[in-house]
Amino acid sequence: MASEGEIINLQAGNPGSTRDNPININHYATKKSVAESMLDVALFMANVTQLKAVLEQGVSFQYYATLISLISISLFFQVVIGILLIIIARLNLNDVSKQHHLNVLNNAATALIFITVILNIFITGFGVQKTGLYPTRRRY
Repeated sequence: MASEGEIINLQAGNPGSTRDNPININHYATKKSVAESMLDVALFMANVTQLKAVLEQGVSFQYYATLISLISISLFFQVVIGILLIIIARLNLNDVSKQHHLNVLNNAATALIFITVILNIFITGFGVQKTGLYPTRRRY
């Protein structure tokens, strides 16, 4: 059983490995959470831009209410995912008593990420178009 901050050598069965440094599981998990958070920030910014485009088009846009709802739900889920990732990154993965709790949080974050991806597929499908980006069709 590993104690807090203990480094676990995952390469013990590979004597010919060129890397003799063991892997710290907590550092690995923290880096993974930071990378996921950065992707979450990028998607969050894209959703904010989409929300702005829908609001600029106004209520006359055919899918106005649908897109406002989908984008708002997506933004909410992304905030919750960000909070979950911060909590996951701060907890010690090597502490056996916290592993079940971390597993539950990780599964919840994964489920919310999946739902957020599906929501964003629908958002893209309903077609957010910013006014003025596409030239108007000329009538002859």
